[in-house]
Amino acid sequence: MHAHKMKAIVARGYGGPEVLEVQNLDIPVPAKNEILIKVHVASATRADTMMLTGKPYFARLFIGLTKPKNPIPGTGFAGEVVGVGSEVGQFNVGDRVFGESLFQFSSNAEYLAIPEDGVILPIPDSMKYEEAASYCDGPLTSYNFLKNLGKIQPDEKVLIIGASGALGTAAVQLSKYFGAEVTGVSSGRNIGMVQSLGADYVIDYTKEDFTTMEKHYDLIYDTVGKSSFKESKKVLSKDGLYLSPVLNFSLLIDVVFTSFSKGKKAIFDATGARKVDELKQFLAELVNIFQEGKLRSVIDRQFPLEKVRQAHEYIVKGHKRGNVVILVE
Repeated sequence: MHAHKMKAIVARGYGGPEVLEVQNLDIPVPAKNEILIKVHVASATRADTMMLTGKPYFARLFIGLTKPKNPIPGTGFAGEVVGVGSEVGQFNVGDRVFGESLFQFSSNAEYLAIPEDGVILPIPDSMKYEEAASYCDGPLTSYNFLKNLGKIQPDEKVLIIGASGALGTAAVQLSKYFGAEVTGVSSGRNIGMVQSLGADYVIDYTKEDFTTMEKHYDLIYDTVGKSSFKESKKVLSKDGLYLSPVLNFSLLIDVVFTSFSKGKKAIFDATGARKVDELKQFLAELVNIFQEGKLRSVIDRQFPLEKVRQAHEYIVKGHKRGNVVILVE
């Protein structure tokens, strides 16, 4: 390796995409229990963009008070093992692997050192690096919400808000896989795409408001935090669940209040804060669904590593269809 340096994206502090810059850093040296990965593709997600702002402020207790503790952003990665620590037993140099570095971040770089017992799996032969890198965002989060928290059942009626985003495109496919009847909510220009992923119905939110329509749903999964439990309650079935990974104050209050009562409930969860073994189990299930041909990654745009700032500017605009990935290799 020439001079043991790598290109990495570094956040100088909290803020918008403008805080990101390209730097030359030392390639990490893997500890005894770590593997060193040459990253081929990394993910850039709405969650990354939010973490970058350092808001809500309580998030800084976990990610650094005045600036990010781990200044290299990005959590999803796919690449190749190029080095292993002395105690590593599960992986060998040359293995193709993918996963999620969770609160360690650091995937928006040419190399990443990560504990072998982290959220990391072999990439199936038929899966491309681009697909693998995006599996830990939309599919993993949506699997947690629909299957693990929502206990989705065949023939249930499911509404997915933000059906054309990274979480939404995965959620539509997973809901169909689990046998549900799926209604997607998206803008008019994405209706065709959402239908092509298997949605039974699509509501164009610029023309119609699902909360005023006749239809009731067993699960409402708001992937983008655009709705509220209070409004959605009107169209939930009697034990229906309102699920969202986007925490705001009103959702927090609704989660607390409904947790004591019977009937309709609001549920929030931080998927990345779950136990590693559980996340690995979810990912293994997702790989099976991929291998059955029932879960494809919708890739909207690919940016080279040097243009991560532009990737985040694009995400902030809020029009992405599926996933944005960073081509590192």
